[in-house]
Amino acid sequence: MMPQFRIPEFFGVSSEVYLILIIIGASNFFFWRWLINKYAKNNKWRTATTWTATIVATPAIYLGLIGIMFFLMSYHPNHEFDKEKWFGDKESRYELSNDIIDSKILIGKTKHEVRNILGEEGNVDQSDDWGYYLGFKPGLGNIDPYILIIKFKDGKVIHVSQHET
Repeated sequence: MMPQFRIPEFFGVSSEVYLILIIIGASNFFFWRWLINKYAKNNKWRTATTWTATIVATPAIYLGLIGIMFFLMSYHPNHEFDKEKWFGDKESRYELSNDIIDSKILIGKTKHEVRNILGEEGNVDQSDDWGYYLGFKPGLGNIDPYILIIKFKDGKVIHVSQHET
């Protein structure tokens, strides 16, 4: 049986966070000390200002790094619609969907024309609501795939949107 490791928590925060804050805080402290020593002459003022700047800037830097991490986790490129890419990689269709929606290339098209552009994918002519699988968009908590929804009225596309299933 494999041993299970438990990471201790203090005040509801895991110890890794404290370790990261200590590393950021130490480098932050030396930066502020160097900068303030360069311009300040009063020793008491230098010490107080260095500690204040470190205490204020360290959590701000940590939160900024977390924000950058969330941005990078949810980033995905958007490409112009390309039929080869659409049919070649079903899991990355979300990269093409914004162009389909924004350029309105399907608006006014018949069901036959949409089928020629996007393929069959199990949609039947009797239905006025068609769906196309777009794959899983990168992002925190994205556990459901996205679907391209095409609405028809009188046999022509009137609305195109996307959402999670």
